[in-house]
Amino acid sequence: MDPFAPTPAERRVYANRTLNLRGIRAFGYDMDYTLVQYRSDEWERAAFEHARALLVDRGWPAGDLVFNPAAFVQGLAFDLELGNLVKATRFGYVIRAQHGTRALPFDELRSTYSREYVDLGEPRWEFMNTLFSLSEASLFSQLVDLADRKALPEVVGYDDVARALTEALDRSHTQGELKARIVADPERYVELDPDLPLALLDQRHAGRTLLLITNSDWSYTKAMMSWSMDRFLPEGQTWRDLFDIVIVEARKPLFFSERFPAYRMVDEDQGLLVPHRGPLAPGDVYTGGDAHLVETSLGLSGADILYVGDHLFGDVHVSKDVLRWRTALILREVEPEIRDAAAFQPRETELSVLMAEKADVDRRLASLRLGRLRTKGGYAPGPEVGPAELERHIRETATESAALDARIRPLAREAGAMGNATWGPLMRAGSDKSLFARQVERYADVYTSRVSNLLAETPYGYLRAARSSLPHDPT
Repeated sequence: MDPFAPTPAERRVYANRTLNLRGIRAFGYDMDYTLVQYRSDEWERAAFEHARALLVDRGWPAGDLVFNPAAFVQGLAFDLELGNLVKATRFGYVIRAQHGTRALPFDELRSTYSREYVDLGEPRWEFMNTLFSLSEASLFSQLVDLADRKALPEVVGYDDVARALTEALDRSHTQGELKARIVADPERYVELDPDLPLALLDQRHAGRTLLLITNSDWSYTKAMMSWSMDRFLPEGQTWRDLFDIVIVEARKPLFFSERFPAYRMVDEDQGLLVPHRGPLAPGDVYTGGDAHLVETSLGLSGADILYVGDHLFGDVHVSKDVLRWRTALILREVEPEIRDAAAFQPRETELSVLMAEKADVDRRLASLRLGRLRTKGGYAPGPEVGPAELERHIRETATESAALDARIRPLAREAGAMGNATWGPLMRAGSDKSLFARQVERYADVYTSRVSNLLAETPYGYLRAARSSLPHDPT
Protein backbone atom coordinates (compact mmCIF):
# COMPACT_ATOMS: atom_id res chain seq x y z
CA MET A 1 0.00 0.00 0.00
CA ASP A 2 1.39 3.40 -1.03
CA PRO A 3 1.26 5.78 1.98
CA PHE A 4 1.31 8.75 -0.41
CA ALA A 5 -1.68 7.61 -2.50
CA PRO A 6 -5.39 7.89 -1.60
CA THR A 7 -6.35 5.12 0.81
CA PRO A 8 -9.24 2.81 -0.17
CA ALA A 9 -12.16 3.04 2.26
CA GLU A 10 -11.69 -0.52 3.49
CA ARG A 11 -8.06 0.20 4.44
CA ARG A 12 -8.67 3.42 6.38
CA VAL A 13 -8.40 3.92 10.12
CA TYR A 14 -11.72 5.01 11.65
CA ALA A 15 -11.83 7.13 14.80
CA ASN A 16 -14.43 6.99 17.56
CA ARG A 17 -12.35 9.53 19.50
CA THR A 18 -9.83 11.93 18.04
CA LEU A 19 -6.31 10.50 18.22
CA ASN A 20 -3.14 12.53 17.60
CA LEU A 21 -0.47 9.98 16.75
CA ARG A 22 2.24 12.59 17.36
CA GLY A 23 1.34 12.37 21.06
CA ILE A 24 1.80 8.59 21.22
CA ARG A 25 5.14 7.68 22.77
CA ALA A 26 4.79 3.89 22.70
CA PHE A 27 2.90 1.46 20.45
CA GLY A 28 1.99 -1.86 22.06
CA TYR A 29 0.89 -4.77 19.87
CA ASP A 30 -0.86 -8.08 20.35
CA MET A 31 0.29 -10.88 18.03
CA ASP A 32 -2.46 -13.37 17.12
CA TYR A 33 -4.95 -11.90 14.61
CA THR A 34 -3.16 -8.54 15.04
CA LEU A 35 0.44 -8.60 13.83
CA VAL A 36 0.01 -12.15 12.58
CA GLN A 37 -3.11 -12.42 10.45
CA TYR A 38 -4.44 -15.96 10.25
CA ARG A 39 -6.61 -17.40 7.56
CA SER A 40 -9.50 -17.69 9.99
CA ASP A 41 -11.25 -20.52 8.14
CA GLU A 42 -8.15 -22.70 8.40
CA TRP A 43 -7.06 -21.67 11.90
CA GLU A 44 -10.51 -22.04 13.40
CA ARG A 45 -11.07 -25.32 11.59
CA ALA A 46 -7.91 -26.66 13.21
CA ALA A 47 -9.07 -25.42 16.64
CA PHE A 48 -12.52 -26.93 16.03
CA GLU A 49 -11.09 -30.32 15.09
CA HIS A 50 -8.72 -30.38 18.05
CA ALA A 51 -11.47 -29.45 20.53
CA ARG A 52 -13.84 -31.97 18.93
CA ALA A 53 -11.25 -34.71 19.49
CA LEU A 54 -10.96 -33.72 23.16
CA LEU A 55 -14.75 -33.91 23.54
CA VAL A 56 -14.76 -37.36 21.95
CA ASP A 57 -12.07 -38.43 24.42
CA ARG A 58 -14.42 -37.22 27.15
CA GLY A 59 -17.04 -39.70 25.92
CA TRP A 60 -19.27 -37.25 24.05
CA PRO A 61 -20.71 -38.30 20.63
CA ALA A 62 -19.06 -35.33 18.90
CA GLY A 63 -17.18 -37.15 16.14
CA ASP A 64 -19.61 -36.14 13.38
CA LEU A 65 -19.73 -32.43 14.21
CA VAL A 66 -18.81 -30.26 11.22
CA PHE A 67 -17.15 -26.83 11.11
CA ASN A 68 -18.93 -24.28 8.93
CA PRO A 69 -16.96 -21.00 8.91
CA ALA A 70 -19.74 -19.10 7.11
CA ALA A 71 -22.39 -19.93 9.70
CA PHE A 72 -21.35 -17.35 12.30
CA VAL A 73 -19.88 -13.89 12.72
CA GLN A 74 -18.05 -12.17 15.51
CA GLY A 75 -20.21 -10.13 17.88
CA LEU A 76 -22.96 -12.66 18.62
CA ALA A 77 -23.86 -13.58 22.19
CA PHE A 78 -24.35 -17.02 23.72
CA ASP A 79 -27.52 -17.29 25.80
CA LEU A 80 -26.33 -19.93 28.27
CA GLU A 81 -29.76 -20.17 29.88
CA LEU A 82 -31.69 -21.08 26.73
CA GLY A 83 -28.95 -22.56 24.54
CA ASN A 84 -29.33 -19.86 21.91
CA LEU A 85 -27.01 -17.71 19.84
CA VAL A 86 -28.36 -14.19 19.41
CA LYS A 87 -27.61 -10.95 17.63
CA ALA A 88 -28.60 -7.78 19.45
CA THR A 89 -28.81 -4.07 18.81
CA ARG A 90 -26.63 -1.58 20.68
CA PHE A 91 -29.35 -1.44 23.35
CA GLY A 92 -29.28 -5.21 23.83
CA TYR A 93 -32.57 -5.99 22.08
CA VAL A 94 -32.42 -9.32 20.26
CA ILE A 95 -33.26 -9.16 16.55
CA ARG A 96 -32.07 -12.61 15.42
CA ALA A 97 -31.53 -15.87 17.25
CA GLN A 98 -31.05 -19.56 16.74
CA HIS A 99 -31.47 -22.46 19.15
CA GLY A 100 -28.75 -24.95 18.45
CA THR A 101 -28.63 -24.98 14.66
CA ARG A 102 -32.30 -23.97 14.20
CA ALA A 103 -33.11 -20.35 13.42
CA LEU A 104 -35.94 -18.97 15.57
CA PRO A 105 -38.88 -17.73 13.45
CA PHE A 106 -40.12 -14.22 14.16
CA ASP A 107 -43.03 -15.20 16.43
CA GLU A 108 -40.83 -17.45 18.58
CA LEU A 109 -38.11 -14.80 18.68
CA ARG A 110 -40.59 -12.19 19.85
CA SER A 111 -42.17 -14.39 22.51
CA THR A 112 -38.74 -15.46 23.82
CA TYR A 113 -37.02 -12.08 23.97
CA SER A 114 -39.75 -9.42 24.01
CA ARG A 115 -39.04 -8.77 27.70
CA GLU A 116 -35.34 -9.68 27.68
CA TYR A 117 -32.26 -7.81 26.61
CA VAL A 118 -28.61 -8.78 26.42
CA ASP A 119 -26.72 -7.48 29.45
CA LEU A 120 -23.08 -8.49 29.09
CA GLY A 121 -22.59 -7.95 32.82
CA GLU A 122 -24.81 -10.97 33.55
CA PRO A 123 -23.32 -14.48 33.59
CA ARG A 124 -26.18 -15.63 31.35
CA TRP A 125 -24.52 -13.98 28.36
CA GLU A 126 -21.15 -14.75 26.80
CA PHE A 127 -19.99 -12.40 24.07
CA MET A 128 -18.09 -13.39 20.91
CA ASN A 129 -15.23 -10.88 21.25
CA THR A 130 -12.83 -12.22 18.63
CA LEU A 131 -12.44 -14.43 15.56
CA PHE A 132 -11.29 -17.18 17.95
CA SER A 133 -15.00 -17.46 18.85
CA LEU A 134 -16.03 -18.84 15.44
CA SER A 135 -15.03 -22.41 16.29
CA GLU A 136 -16.71 -22.02 19.68
CA ALA A 137 -20.01 -20.94 18.11
CA SER A 138 -19.94 -23.78 15.63
CA LEU A 139 -19.32 -26.36 18.36
CA PHE A 140 -21.82 -24.84 20.80
CA SER A 141 -24.72 -24.81 18.34
CA GLN A 142 -24.25 -28.47 17.43
CA LEU A 143 -23.68 -29.57 21.04
CA VAL A 144 -26.96 -27.89 22.03
CA ASP A 145 -28.71 -30.11 19.48
CA LEU A 146 -27.08 -33.15 21.08
CA ALA A 147 -28.02 -31.94 24.56
CA ASP A 148 -31.65 -31.55 23.48
CA ARG A 149 -31.59 -35.19 22.40
CA LYS A 150 -30.18 -36.17 25.82
CA ALA A 151 -27.07 -37.46 24.08
CA LEU A 152 -24.49 -35.70 26.29
CA PRO A 153 -23.56 -37.37 29.56
CA GLU A 154 -23.28 -35.22 32.68
CA VAL A 155 -25.11 -32.29 31.04
CA VAL A 156 -27.96 -30.73 33.01
CA GLY A 157 -28.16 -27.26 31.46
CA TYR A 158 -26.71 -25.42 28.51
CA ASP A 159 -24.19 -23.73 30.78
CA ASP A 160 -22.72 -27.23 31.34
CA VAL A 161 -22.24 -27.48 27.56
CA ALA A 162 -20.51 -24.10 27.54
CA ARG A 163 -18.18 -25.00 30.41
CA ALA A 164 -17.08 -28.27 28.79
CA LEU A 165 -16.62 -26.52 25.48
CA THR A 166 -14.56 -23.69 27.00
CA GLU A 167 -12.33 -26.25 28.72
CA ALA A 168 -11.78 -28.12 25.44
CA LEU A 169 -11.06 -24.95 23.46
CA ASP A 170 -8.71 -23.59 26.13
CA ARG A 171 -6.78 -26.85 26.00
CA SER A 172 -6.77 -26.66 22.19
CA HIS A 173 -5.26 -23.18 22.23
CA THR A 174 -2.66 -23.97 24.89
CA GLN A 175 -1.62 -27.52 24.03
CA GLY A 176 1.44 -27.90 21.82
CA GLU A 177 -0.21 -30.22 19.29
CA LEU A 178 -2.39 -27.56 17.65
CA LYS A 179 0.34 -24.94 17.57
CA ALA A 180 2.84 -27.49 16.27
CA ARG A 181 0.48 -28.13 13.36
CA ILE A 182 0.41 -24.40 12.55
CA VAL A 183 4.18 -23.95 12.93
CA ALA A 184 4.75 -26.93 10.64
CA ASP A 185 2.60 -25.45 7.86
CA PRO A 186 2.39 -21.66 8.35
CA GLU A 187 1.66 -21.03 4.67
CA ARG A 188 -1.68 -22.75 5.14
CA TYR A 189 -2.66 -20.80 8.22
CA VAL A 190 -1.00 -17.37 7.97
CA GLU A 191 -1.81 -14.57 5.54
CA LEU A 192 1.30 -12.51 4.83
CA ASP A 193 1.17 -8.70 4.76
CA PRO A 194 4.27 -7.17 3.14
CA ASP A 195 3.24 -3.64 4.20
CA LEU A 196 3.25 -4.43 7.92
CA PRO A 197 7.00 -4.27 8.73
CA LEU A 198 7.33 -0.89 6.98
CA ALA A 199 4.55 0.57 9.14
CA LEU A 200 6.45 -0.58 12.24
CA LEU A 201 9.77 0.69 10.87
CA ASP A 202 8.20 4.12 10.34
CA GLN A 203 7.11 4.19 13.98
CA ARG A 204 10.47 3.04 15.26
CA HIS A 205 12.46 5.54 13.17
CA ALA A 206 10.09 8.27 14.34
CA GLY A 207 11.38 7.62 17.87
CA ARG A 208 8.47 5.58 19.19
CA THR A 209 8.90 2.66 21.58
CA LEU A 210 7.45 -0.58 20.22
CA LEU A 211 6.17 -3.35 22.48
CA LEU A 212 4.95 -6.85 21.70
CA ILE A 213 2.59 -8.15 24.41
CA THR A 214 1.07 -11.54 23.62
CA ASN A 215 -0.51 -14.44 25.48
CA SER A 216 1.28 -16.91 23.21
CA ASP A 217 4.39 -18.74 24.42
CA TRP A 218 7.90 -17.84 23.26
CA SER A 219 8.54 -20.71 20.84
CA TYR A 220 5.27 -20.12 19.01
CA THR A 221 5.73 -16.34 19.01
CA LYS A 222 9.25 -16.61 17.60
CA ALA A 223 8.12 -18.96 14.83
CA MET A 224 5.06 -16.95 13.80
CA MET A 225 6.77 -13.55 13.91
CA SER A 226 9.80 -14.82 11.96
CA TRP A 227 7.59 -16.33 9.27
CA SER A 228 5.40 -13.25 8.96
CA MET A 229 7.94 -10.42 9.19
CA ASP A 230 11.57 -11.27 8.50
CA ARG A 231 11.31 -11.67 4.72
CA PHE A 232 9.97 -8.12 4.35
CA LEU A 233 12.62 -6.37 6.47
CA PRO A 234 15.86 -4.79 5.23
CA GLU A 235 18.71 -7.27 4.82
CA GLY A 236 20.30 -8.21 8.12
CA GLN A 237 17.27 -7.27 10.24
CA THR A 238 14.71 -9.50 11.94
CA TRP A 239 11.47 -8.84 13.73
CA ARG A 240 13.41 -8.60 16.99
CA ASP A 241 14.99 -5.36 15.73
CA LEU A 242 11.54 -3.76 15.63
CA PHE A 243 10.53 -4.22 19.26
CA ASP A 244 12.13 -2.66 22.31
CA ILE A 245 10.41 -5.08 24.68
CA VAL A 246 8.80 -8.47 24.03
CA ILE A 247 6.44 -9.97 26.62
CA VAL A 248 5.04 -13.48 26.08
CA GLU A 249 2.54 -15.49 28.16
CA ALA A 250 1.16 -12.14 29.32
CA ARG A 251 -2.13 -13.54 30.69
CA LYS A 252 -4.28 -10.78 29.24
CA PRO A 253 -6.73 -9.40 30.29
CA LEU A 254 -5.32 -9.83 33.83
CA PHE A 255 -2.05 -8.35 32.54
CA PHE A 256 -3.76 -4.94 32.51
CA SER A 257 -5.43 -5.12 35.92
CA GLU A 258 -3.32 -7.34 38.21
CA ARG A 259 0.32 -7.56 39.34
CA PHE A 260 2.42 -10.57 38.35
CA PRO A 261 6.12 -11.46 38.64
CA ALA A 262 8.24 -11.12 35.50
CA TYR A 263 10.85 -13.55 34.25
CA ARG A 264 13.64 -12.61 31.83
CA MET A 265 14.68 -15.02 29.13
CA VAL A 266 18.43 -15.69 29.29
CA ASP A 267 18.55 -18.37 26.58
CA GLU A 268 16.08 -17.76 23.77
CA ASP A 269 16.90 -21.03 22.01
CA GLN A 270 16.24 -23.12 25.13
CA GLY A 271 13.64 -20.80 26.64
CA LEU A 272 15.53 -20.55 29.95
CA LEU A 273 14.15 -17.97 32.39
CA VAL A 274 15.35 -16.19 35.52
CA PRO A 275 13.29 -14.05 37.92
CA HIS A 276 13.45 -10.37 36.99
CA ARG A 277 13.34 -7.36 39.30
CA GLY A 278 13.45 -3.74 38.36
CA PRO A 279 12.61 -2.02 35.07
CA LEU A 280 12.27 -3.97 31.84
CA ALA A 281 15.39 -3.58 29.70
CA PRO A 282 15.23 -2.80 25.97
CA GLY A 283 16.04 -5.74 23.73
CA ASP A 284 15.05 -8.46 26.18
CA VAL A 285 12.25 -11.02 26.16
CA TYR A 286 10.10 -11.49 29.25
CA THR A 287 7.46 -13.91 30.42
CA GLY A 288 4.66 -12.56 32.61
CA GLY A 289 4.85 -9.18 34.26
CA ASP A 290 2.07 -6.62 34.02
CA ALA A 291 1.06 -3.30 32.53
CA HIS A 292 2.10 -1.35 35.64
CA LEU A 293 5.65 -2.67 35.19
CA VAL A 294 5.58 -1.59 31.54
CA GLU A 295 4.48 1.94 32.50
CA THR A 296 7.12 2.36 35.22
CA SER A 297 9.86 0.92 32.98
CA LEU A 298 9.07 3.36 30.18
CA GLY A 299 8.13 6.31 32.37
CA LEU A 300 4.85 6.53 30.46
CA SER A 301 1.19 6.11 31.32
CA GLY A 302 -2.33 6.54 30.07
CA ALA A 303 -2.61 8.46 26.80
CA ASP A 304 1.14 8.10 26.09
CA ILE A 305 0.57 4.47 25.03
CA LEU A 306 -1.53 3.12 22.15
CA TYR A 307 -2.33 -0.59 22.47
CA VAL A 308 -3.39 -2.42 19.31
CA GLY A 309 -5.19 -5.75 19.47
CA ASP A 310 -8.01 -7.83 18.03
CA HIS A 311 -9.76 -8.97 21.22
CA LEU A 312 -12.51 -6.54 22.12
CA PHE A 313 -12.39 -7.43 25.82
CA GLY A 314 -8.91 -8.83 26.48
CA ASP A 315 -7.01 -6.19 24.48
CA VAL A 316 -9.17 -3.08 24.16
CA HIS A 317 -11.81 -2.98 26.90
CA VAL A 318 -9.57 -3.67 29.88
CA SER A 319 -6.59 -1.55 28.78
CA LYS A 320 -8.97 1.37 28.23
CA ASP A 321 -11.11 0.82 31.31
CA VAL A 322 -8.31 0.20 33.83
CA LEU A 323 -5.32 2.12 32.47
CA ARG A 324 -6.85 4.70 30.13
CA TRP A 325 -4.38 3.67 27.43
CA ARG A 326 -5.35 4.74 23.93
CA THR A 327 -6.73 1.77 22.04
CA ALA A 328 -6.93 0.48 18.47
CA LEU A 329 -9.04 -2.55 17.53
CA ILE A 330 -7.99 -4.72 14.60
CA LEU A 331 -11.19 -5.81 12.91
CA ARG A 332 -10.41 -7.74 9.76
CA GLU A 333 -14.07 -8.37 8.89
CA VAL A 334 -14.67 -4.67 8.35
CA GLU A 335 -12.91 -4.82 4.95
CA PRO A 336 -15.55 -6.92 3.12
CA GLU A 337 -18.28 -5.11 5.06
CA ILE A 338 -17.13 -1.74 3.72
CA ARG A 339 -16.81 -3.12 0.18
CA ASP A 340 -20.30 -4.63 0.39
CA ALA A 341 -21.73 -1.35 1.67
CA ALA A 342 -20.12 0.57 -1.19
CA ALA A 343 -21.54 -1.86 -3.75
CA PHE A 344 -24.98 -1.62 -2.13
CA GLN A 345 -24.93 2.19 -1.96
CA PRO A 346 -27.31 2.83 -4.92
CA ARG A 347 -29.79 0.40 -3.40
CA GLU A 348 -29.23 1.96 0.02
CA THR A 349 -30.14 5.37 -1.42
CA GLU A 350 -33.28 3.89 -2.96
CA LEU A 351 -34.15 2.27 0.37
CA SER A 352 -33.64 5.55 2.26
CA VAL A 353 -35.91 7.42 -0.15
CA LEU A 354 -38.61 4.77 0.17
CA MET A 355 -38.34 4.74 3.97
CA ALA A 356 -38.73 8.53 4.10
CA GLU A 357 -41.75 8.29 1.81
CA LYS A 358 -43.16 5.48 3.96
CA ALA A 359 -42.77 7.61 7.10
CA ASP A 360 -44.72 10.47 5.47
CA VAL A 361 -47.49 8.15 4.27
CA ASP A 362 -47.81 6.46 7.66
CA ARG A 363 -47.92 9.84 9.39
CA ARG A 364 -50.75 10.88 7.05
CA LEU A 365 -52.56 7.58 7.68
CA ALA A 366 -52.28 8.06 11.44
CA SER A 367 -53.75 11.58 11.14
CA LEU A 368 -56.67 10.27 9.08
CA ARG A 369 -57.40 7.59 11.65
CA LEU A 370 -57.26 10.16 14.43
CA GLY A 371 -59.71 12.30 12.45
CA ARG A 372 -62.10 9.34 12.23
CA LEU A 373 -61.77 8.78 15.99
CA ARG A 374 -62.58 12.41 16.75
CA THR A 375 -65.50 12.43 14.33
CA LYS A 376 -67.02 9.33 15.89
CA GLY A 377 -66.34 10.44 19.46
CA GLY A 378 -67.51 14.00 18.93
CA TYR A 379 -65.04 15.33 21.51
CA ALA A 380 -63.04 17.46 19.05
CA PRO A 381 -63.33 18.75 15.47
CA GLY A 382 -62.55 16.15 12.79
CA PRO A 383 -61.60 16.50 9.11
CA GLU A 384 -63.74 18.72 6.90
CA VAL A 385 -64.88 15.77 4.77
CA GLY A 386 -67.79 13.39 5.08
CA PRO A 387 -67.47 9.95 6.72
CA ALA A 388 -67.58 8.09 3.38
CA GLU A 389 -64.83 10.26 1.84
CA LEU A 390 -62.75 9.94 5.01
CA GLU A 391 -62.98 6.14 4.84
CA ARG A 392 -61.97 6.27 1.17
CA HIS A 393 -58.91 8.36 2.06
CA ILE A 394 -57.98 5.88 4.80
CA ARG A 395 -58.26 2.89 2.44
CA GLU A 396 -56.24 4.58 -0.29
CA THR A 397 -53.52 5.69 2.11
CA ALA A 398 -53.35 2.22 3.71
CA THR A 399 -53.00 0.71 0.23
CA GLU A 400 -50.21 3.21 -0.57
CA SER A 401 -48.43 2.22 2.65
CA ALA A 402 -48.73 -1.48 1.85
CA ALA A 403 -47.36 -0.90 -1.65
CA LEU A 404 -44.35 0.87 -0.18
CA ASP A 405 -43.85 -2.04 2.22
CA ALA A 406 -43.73 -4.40 -0.75
CA ARG A 407 -41.02 -2.29 -2.39
CA ILE A 408 -39.05 -1.82 0.84
CA ARG A 409 -39.13 -5.44 1.97
CA PRO A 410 -36.70 -6.97 -0.57
CA LEU A 411 -34.31 -4.04 -0.23
CA ALA A 412 -34.33 -4.31 3.56
CA ARG A 413 -33.82 -8.06 3.33
CA GLU A 414 -30.87 -7.53 0.98
CA ALA A 415 -29.34 -4.93 3.32
CA GLY A 416 -29.80 -7.24 6.28
CA ALA A 417 -27.98 -10.10 4.56
CA MET A 418 -24.81 -8.14 3.77
CA GLY A 419 -21.75 -9.72 5.32
CA ASN A 420 -23.45 -12.93 6.41
CA ALA A 421 -26.60 -14.46 5.00
CA THR A 422 -27.83 -15.55 8.45
CA TRP A 423 -26.65 -12.79 10.79
CA GLY A 424 -26.15 -9.79 8.52
CA PRO A 425 -23.46 -7.10 8.85
CA LEU A 426 -21.09 -7.17 11.79
CA MET A 427 -21.60 -3.55 12.80
CA ARG A 428 -25.34 -3.24 12.16
CA ALA A 429 -28.45 -4.87 13.59
CA GLY A 430 -31.33 -4.01 11.32
CA SER A 431 -31.44 -0.23 11.02
CA ASP A 432 -29.54 0.21 14.29
CA LYS A 433 -25.93 -0.30 15.35
CA SER A 434 -25.18 -3.79 16.61
CA LEU A 435 -24.22 -4.54 20.19
CA PHE A 436 -20.75 -5.32 18.88
CA ALA A 437 -20.53 -1.89 17.21
CA ARG A 438 -21.54 -0.28 20.50
CA GLN A 439 -18.71 -2.06 22.32
CA VAL A 440 -16.25 -0.98 19.63
CA GLU A 441 -17.54 2.59 19.89
CA ARG A 442 -17.21 2.58 23.66
CA TYR A 443 -13.75 1.07 24.12
CA ALA A 444 -11.77 1.43 20.87
CA ASP A 445 -10.47 4.93 20.17
CA VAL A 446 -9.86 3.83 16.59
CA TYR A 447 -10.49 0.69 14.60
CA THR A 448 -9.16 -0.63 11.33
CA SER A 449 -8.88 -3.88 9.42
CA ARG A 450 -5.13 -4.48 9.81
CA VAL A 451 -2.05 -2.98 11.45
CA SER A 452 -0.47 -2.09 8.10
CA ASN A 453 -3.25 0.46 7.57
CA LEU A 454 -1.29 2.67 9.99
CA LEU A 455 1.27 3.00 7.20
CA ALA A 456 -0.90 5.56 5.42
CA GLU A 457 -1.59 7.50 8.61
CA THR A 458 2.15 7.73 9.46
CA PRO A 459 3.44 8.25 13.02
CA TYR A 460 2.43 11.91 12.64
CA GLY A 461 -1.21 11.43 11.68
CA TYR A 462 -4.17 13.16 13.29
CA LEU A 463 -7.21 10.90 13.32
CA ARG A 464 -10.38 12.92 13.71
CA ALA A 465 -13.61 11.42 14.96
CA ALA A 466 -16.61 12.03 12.74
CA ARG A 467 -19.33 14.28 14.12
CA SER A 468 -21.93 11.91 15.56
CA SER A 469 -25.51 12.19 14.43
CA LEU A 470 -28.66 12.64 16.49
CA PRO A 471 -32.23 11.73 15.53
CA HIS A 472 -33.19 15.42 15.33
CA ASP A 473 -30.26 16.45 13.11
CA PRO A 474 -31.35 17.85 9.72
CA THR A 475 -31.00 15.33 6.90
